[in-house]
Parts: sequence; structure tokens; C-alpha cells
Amino acid sequence: MKRFTSIAALAAILLTSAACSDSSTSGSTTSAAPVVTDTVVPPLHAIISLSPTHTEMLFAIGAGEQIIAVDDQSTFPAEALAKPHDLSGFEPNVEAIAALHPDLVVIADDSKDLTGQLSKLGIAVWVGTAPTSFDDVYTQIQQLGLNTGHVNEADALVSTMTADIQAAVDAAPTLANPPSFYHELDNTLYSVTSNTFIGQVYGLFGLKNLADGVEAGNDYPQLNAEYLVTSNPDLIFLADTKCCGESASTVAGRPGWDGIAAVQHGAIVVIDDDIASRWGPRLVDFVQAVASALAKVPAT
Repeated sequence: MKRFTSIAALAAILLTSAACSDSSTSGSTTSAAPVVTDTVVPPLHAIISLSPTHTEMLFAIGAGEQIIAVDDQSTFPAEALAKPHDLSGFEPNVEAIAALHPDLVVIADDSKDLTGQLSKLGIAVWVGTAPTSFDDVYTQIQQLGLNTGHVNEADALVSTMTADIQAAVDAAPTLANPPSFYHELDNTLYSVTSNTFIGQVYGLFGLKNLADGVEAGNDYPQLNAEYLVTSNPDLIFLADTKCCGESASTVAGRPGWDGIAAVQHGAIVVIDDDIASRWGPRLVDFVQAVASALAKVPAT
């Protein structure tokens, strides 16, 4: 994407730290309920989304035309790319945000107190942090629907998502013994436990998470190759193809990994990094990918 050169355009090119919020929150603890603000008076017509997850939600409920700018990680759907982005790594800039005269700023992380700073300028902020349950996801979609005047569309999206997720679970093969799995966040072998939102996706299918109990009090433990080879997972899910270039072939080429059941049976499943780290409408794709992967596990 070409760089903006004018001062006015630069003001419209917004930050990246909030853009990384979805990635960071996917690696944060989920012990506390997510913060979701009360709704603001709808409908709001000049929205800045600094969260890739919520950018996806806004487009999915038909509020895309109300978005005036997004963060640099908001690359889906394709229409989001037409919105002003910042690809240069600038910190959040309250003045740049205010210059666009938004009536709502959507964020997934308020670690920089954007809420406090923008509220002083009369700019409303909606915060939807990492969910702890599927219901949290649906609540965020419905609140965004109310704030943007797309209540019916938000309700329809929630209905479709719940139906599609249930259909995927119902269609998945039933195995006598719950398959074990390893979810890879990056190629240094960080993973997630069942206490995380990602872990709950696998929990829909009753899978055995090899990261559980590895490190007390840490839901994002770093495993080691020896443990994984010894544990012999039936399934391996890779959520690090974009960040780290991992693939079924690179995993199979790791020392000793050729003896792992998942490698031998071709049960290495690539999950798009963005889909695995966001909790928007494409959560359905994540669930469906896990359901399809179960067909790769030999019946016992």
C-alpha cells in the first residue's frame, strides 16, 4: 500500500499499538471477565476501529461504510483495506484521532488510557477486550450493532454463527478416545491451555490439550520438543504460518517429530494466524477447521 504524504492524510493514518491489541490479548490471561462498555447513543456514523477483530465485526453487521479509519492490522475483509491505515508503526496519537472528528472509537485494549484521553475531548470509546466465553463474543457483536444502528444485522450474525458452530460440532466424527492435540502459537513452541478462549474452541470437541497443567498459573506455556515428541499428539494445529513460516513440512522436518502420530497420519492442520487470534465472525472458520481435522485421526 502506498505511503500517505500530505499532513491531512497523515492525520488519518492511525496507529499500530492498538492494531496489535488483538494479538496481545490472545496471549493475555482470561481469568477476569472482559471489559465491554455500555452502549453509546446510536447510530454513530464516524467510527474509528483500532481493533482488527472489531473491524471484522463492524463490516459483518453492515457498518463498514460508517468506518472512517482503521488500524494497520485491519486487513479483513478486503473492504477494510480501502480505509486509511497506518503501516509505519506510530504510537496511538490522540490528536490524530481527534482530527478525524469520530463519534466513536472502537478498541480492544485500553492499556494506554485512550478512553480517558478521548473522553476529555467528548469522543466516545467502546472497549471489547478478549472474551472468556462464546457469549462474550456474541455480546460484543450485539453491542456494536446497537451502537451503529445495525441491531437486526447483529442479531442475525449471532444467530448464524451459533447455528454454524453447532452444526460443525454435530457433524464432527465421534471418536472412542478423545484425541490429544498441540496448538502452536509460534515456532518457539508456545501454546495455550483449555482455560483460554482458544482452548474453549477445542473444548467443544472434547479434545485433550497437551498444554494443560504444564506450568501452574500460566495459560500460555512454552512447551519443549522432548515433551511433545513423548506426548505424541494425535493432532497438531499451526497458528504460526504467517508469523513464522511454519507448515506441515517444516514440522515434519523437526528432529524426532517424524515419529509423532499427527505427523505420520497427516493430521497437521494450518489455522490462519488471524483467525486463531481473533474472535470475530471468522470464529466459525476456526471451529469448522477443528471439526474437519478430526477426520484425520484414525479410529481406535
